[in-house]
Amino acid sequence: MKKNKGNRYSGIGGQAVLEGVMMKNKDKYAVAVRKPDGVIDVEVDVYQGIMEGSVLKKVPFVRGIFNFLDSMVLGMRSLNHSVSFYEDGEAQETAADKVMGKLFREKAENVMLGMVTVFSIVLAVAIFMVLPYFISSLFEEYIRNTSVMAILEGVIRILIFVGYIVAITMMKDIRRLYQYHGAEHKCINCIEKGRPLTVHNVMRSSRLHKRCGTSFLFFVVFVSIIVFFFIRVEQPVLRVLLRIALIPVIAGISYEIIRLAGRSNNIFVRILSAPGMWLQKLTTKEPDREMAEVAIASVEAVFDWKAYLKETFGYEVDDSWLVDEPSEDGEDEDANGDGYAQMEETEAAGETVGREPERKGVSGKEEKAKKETLRKEGKKEVRIKERVELEETEKHEKPEKLELEWETELETELEIEEIGDETEEAVIRTETEWKAATEIKPQPERNIKPETAATEAAMKVWQEENAAEEPEGGREGGNEI
Repeated sequence: MKKNKGNRYSGIGGQAVLEGVMMKNKDKYAVAVRKPDGVIDVEVDVYQGIMEGSVLKKVPFVRGIFNFLDSMVLGMRSLNHSVSFYEDGEAQETAADKVMGKLFREKAENVMLGMVTVFSIVLAVAIFMVLPYFISSLFEEYIRNTSVMAILEGVIRILIFVGYIVAITMMKDIRRLYQYHGAEHKCINCIEKGRPLTVHNVMRSSRLHKRCGTSFLFFVVFVSIIVFFFIRVEQPVLRVLLRIALIPVIAGISYEIIRLAGRSNNIFVRILSAPGMWLQKLTTKEPDREMAEVAIASVEAVFDWKAYLKETFGYEVDDSWLVDEPSEDGEDEDANGDGYAQMEETEAAGETVGREPERKGVSGKEEKAKKETLRKEGKKEVRIKERVELEETEKHEKPEKLELEWETELETELEIEEIGDETEEAVIRTETEWKAATEIKPQPERNIKPETAATEAAMKVWQEENAAEEPEGGREGGNEI
């Protein structure tokens, strides 16, 4: 079967709810919640959304408006369902509930949900769109340039947005919500990387995803700065109305950007998605294994991930692959989710395997040689162990050639390491030999034979006698003919 390596878009999305995760695939969605007794409750339903079947939901820059509203409505419905498991059973019906029940009867809950959704949208518009304008208008007396004022308003809008995220992160309940948010992302990344959906594989996946709602909100803020920079009016009232009226346009543009980011991975998309991915480090936290189990239950209720792996990556999942291996909680991937970022840490840790403290009575040279031997053995052992683990968990990606390639790669790496160690030892040995060859050795004392000594003494006496016979002024006229 031909593998499709270019398109790894699964089509599923979701959101975190109270002690659970909601996953949606087309019109079908599921909400999995860990109840107070520890049991996972899964509710599956269908949500067709606003303007279902309309041609407008297929028009670029228009469909984003309806999809944004659908996500708000479905998100509030899922959140209310999860809250129902943790409500006080003795809570009494309020007067507002009675009035809504009389007016709308069986539709009272849906009407209340719609009102809450509208209120949330109005509050968000007031905080992130209108408030930055009023704050920036306080500087009009000092800044006359309208372009600078537009940039200042955008900076204030970004600061309010980031400050809001940081502030709610400090709440304990929100931190658990962010952990389930991370579990949702990990499940989707696990599937789209072609891995069987097990707790072990989910925990190894990245908690950051380019299609996240956090990235969408960042694009809304960013696009609004550009739109308000070029579209301006003079009257203050019209400025406020303009910012509200352009929200659907901004949402439509932002939706197309995040839709492109979810289906492409070129350098331009990665740069465009980087700020949103950074913000996700605030809105997602590392989940535990129980949270991953909840997210997996929600995915499996609406999405046949085995069929997706077969169609996209070209292999069938064997039941033996679904057995979870013991592993520590934590993510092993980078922000892009390409995997195995922990390999370098493991190799670095391997250099310390087998080391022992120096003991008295052992020479420094012997201790150093022993440490070096233990280091080599420990490093090789860790590398082999890592390869075996990767072979068990990633074997399905290249079922025919993977084993041979990994064995060849491992042998090559170990040979390179041994060559490097031997080269280092050869350099040290060469330096030692060079020092020994260039060292200045003391010369032995001269052993003068008796005959040589007598000859030298006679020569000295002869030179002294000749010097006494020579006149003080030297030889004069010695050159006459």
